Parts: sequence; C-alpha cells; structure tokens
Amino acid sequence: MADGAQPLGTWLRLAAGGAAALVAALTVVPLGAVLARAGGVVMLGPADWAAVRFTLLQSTLSAAISLALAIPVARALARRQFPGRGLLITLLGAPFILPVVVAVMGILAIFGRGGLFNDGVAALGYGRISIYGLGGVVLAHVFFNLPLAVRLLLQGWLAIPAERFRLAAALGFGPAEVARHLERPMLKALAPGIFATVFLLCLTSFATALILGGGPRATTVELAIYQAFRFDFDLARAAALASLQLALCAVTALAAARFAVPAAFGTGLDRPFARWDAQGSARRWLDAGLIGIPALFLLAPLAAVVLSGMPGLVSLPAPVWKAAGRSALVAATSTGLTLALALPMALAVARSGRARTLEAAGMLPLATSALVTGTGLFLILRPLASPAALALPVTVAVNAVMALPFALRSLTPPARDLEAGYGRLAQSLGLTGLARLRLLTLPRLRRPLGFAAGLTAALSMGDLGVIALFADSDRATLPLELYRLMGAYRMEDAAGAAVLLLALSLAAFWLLDRGGRADAGT
Repeated sequence: MADGAQPLGTWLRLAAGGAAALVAALTVVPLGAVLARAGGVVMLGPADWAAVRFTLLQSTLSAAISLALAIPVARALARRQFPGRGLLITLLGAPFILPVVVAVMGILAIFGRGGLFNDGVAALGYGRISIYGLGGVVLAHVFFNLPLAVRLLLQGWLAIPAERFRLAAALGFGPAEVARHLERPMLKALAPGIFATVFLLCLTSFATALILGGGPRATTVELAIYQAFRFDFDLARAAALASLQLALCAVTALAAARFAVPAAFGTGLDRPFARWDAQGSARRWLDAGLIGIPALFLLAPLAAVVLSGMPGLVSLPAPVWKAAGRSALVAATSTGLTLALALPMALAVARSGRARTLEAAGMLPLATSALVTGTGLFLILRPLASPAALALPVTVAVNAVMALPFALRSLTPPARDLEAGYGRLAQSLGLTGLARLRLLTLPRLRRPLGFAAGLTAALSMGDLGVIALFADSDRATLPLELYRLMGAYRMEDAAGAAVLLLALSLAAFWLLDRGGRADAGT
C-alpha cells in the first residue's frame, strides 16, 4: 500500500480474524481460568514490586545491549561475502533456538566461576567474577537474543533494493551518506519492533533467572509467578502478577508500533550488487572483528556443550530416540500451524489501514506467562479428558502460538513492502485470492517464510513448557526426556541427549531457512 489501505478480501479477513481469535483463546482464556479458580485478585507486596523493578531493569538492559551489538554485526554480514558465510549465519542463530537449560550449561562452562573465562582472569592475577545476579541474567539474555536481533536486522539490510545502492553509487555517496539515506531509514522501521521483541522475551524469561538470578534480589516476575504456583499454590497472587505482566507487555507492544517508521524503499529486481562502501583494508578488518568476536562469544558455549556430550551420544537409551521422534513430529506440525496463522495476519496488517489491533493480538503470546498458560489449560481440560492424552496436541497448539510473534516480526515488514510495490498493480489486474497468493505473495515472501518456518521448528523442537505439565513417560518429548535424565543424575546420557537436541534443532532451522532463501549466499 502506498499510503492507503487495500481491500482485504473475504478469505483474508476470515483467516486473519480466525488466527487472532485462536491466539486470544490460547492466551487470555487460560489466564481467565486461573483467575476464576483463584476466586479474586490480591494486592501485591513489596517483594512483588521489587521483582517488577528488577524485571524492567534487566529487560531494558538486555534489549538495549542486544540491539546495539546486533546493528554493526548485521551490517558487517550484509556487506561481506566469504566462504562458509551461510553456515556461520546458521550457527550464529543456534543460541536462540537452544533449550535454555542446555544453553545455560554452556554459558557456565565458559563464564561460570570455574569456566574458561574466569580461569583466564585468575591467570592474570585478578579475582574470579561471579556470573550470578543482574550481570549473569543480562549476559545470558544477550547470548540468547543477540542472534535473533542479528537475523532480523540482516533481513532488513538484504531487503534494501540493489537499485538504491546503484543510485547511491551514481550520485557519489560515501559510507556516511549511504548510512544516512539507506541504512538509517531501514533501522527506524525495524529497530523499535526488534527492541520490543527482545524486551518481551526478557520480561517473560523464567529458566535464566531461575538458574542465574542468585537470590531474592534478582527475582523476575515470571520467577515470582513460579514461586506462587510451586511453593505456595497462591493462584490469586500468581494471577495478579500475570495480569501485571500482561499489561507491561501490551504497553511495550503498542509503543513499538507507535515509534516504528516505514522505510518506504519500494521494490527492486532482486539483482546482486557489490557494496562499494565496504572496500578498503581497514573496513575489511573492522567487519572481520565485528563478525569474529560475537561469533566467538556465541559459539564457544555451544562448543562446550558438544564436547561434553559427544561421548554419551553413541549410547543413548531407546526412550531418548523415541522422544526425539515425537519432538520432530511436534515441531513439524507446529511449524505448519504457525505459518497458517502468521501469513494471513501479516498480509492483513500490510493491507489494512487499522493494523495496530491485529499486530497487538499477534504479540499477545510474548506477553503471556507460559506457566499461567499451562496451568490454565490444565484446569480447563482436566474435567473433559485426561491431560496426558492431550499432551502432544496441546503442546503443538501452544508452541505454534508462542512462535507466532517471531513469525509475524519476520513476515510483516516484507509484506508491507510487497503491498507498497505490487498491491495496487495486482488489484488493477484483478489478481486476487489463491492466484495472487501463488503468483505474487509466496514467491516474494519466500525468504522470510523460510526463516519463520526454520525458527518455529527449532523453537518447538527445544521447548520445555506445557509438555512438562501434561506429558507422562509415554509422551515425553526430547527436552522433557533430557530434563528427566538430568534429574536422575544420568549426566552422560543427558549430555548426549543435549547434543542430539542441538543437532536436530540446527538441522530443522538450516533446512527450512535455506529452502526459503532465494540464493545460497544469504
């Protein structure tokens, strides 16, 4: 759309409305069930407000640092081509798609009190640094979310048409002018949404704060909700905290939509173009450092996980392999459902003049406590059927909805560009419905669709959430089986299962993301 709304069409209106309704059903309804069971809402105490303050502080720091680091890294990757670039980009995305427990094990192996980093600090004559508390939580959140921010920004750089760079070269633009007229408008369009996404992820983080928080002074809202459920079974307090968390997340999502500014580059012919503004040995060395140092920070913990788990991989018990098969099935089904929800919502947002409501609905899963969602669904389904019998279908639905915000963040900006460049032309030619989807939408959105599919499959493969509340021993997924092995102190088997889970998650992400790319080099 150039500056006005395009007609949605009946099928798109119904599909987008149905997707939004399903999201609401799986986010708001479970919270309502918990509130109803609690019998009312209680007033929060000083410890709860301290948790709110700590949550806002660590979320703001984590999101700001992740975005600030991601911008130069994504810029360097966008303007450099080198052997193994595609593999490196895939590996850089691994921390975000790792199960939190596995990733924290790797972080502790490198940055923990007995880790390699502290060994180096001690060798230089300095005292060892504690990773627990605010610093450890922020470090872990940057480790998890820097790859996501880099990938989303990288797609923004690659979406700038090559024709704009050719025009800039013809006008004699230098690096400063390229940054001002091409790169900064793209960042203004993407940065608010990426900051909000990372902020919301940190706001609702649970396992990271549980492991690295270090005590009551580093308690997050999600951890306070867990304590209210697990130790006190105080549903009223948990519901009050969950409602406050939902309000904070809603304000964040609306603020991001308010401050985002469309880049308005238009469309190009998808022709490759060498970046002249990246020439020179100084810039090459700078980009090499900008890529290499974050790569070391992100990949060293993964290497620690792999090295510790390889010996146990060859002797994994049969239940682990069965659980891996269930995880693959859950991931594949969740991915299909997420794309079926995200695509019509993204297209409706791109074509509609009233997009903020639909965008806010798509961000609802990020604002919802996974613990509250799981408990609410348990309360709703227990009178109807055995929760264990519904474990896998419920996990598929919840995983699909929880991955929806990431898919929307990947699909919505290119969908807007698609409508701006081709919407009126398609309308004038009478290209509507399935013909428009097949001939225009899917080919032009191939790259973000592949990225969204790979991200959803990897996240679903490694999720340990609702399945832990519902599943029995016959329906365990690989993350749950890994958690059980750790609880039984079978650490060699647990390390091997962690390597298997890492390999499956990376393979799913790489295959789907590569299938969506127009060329192997991006």
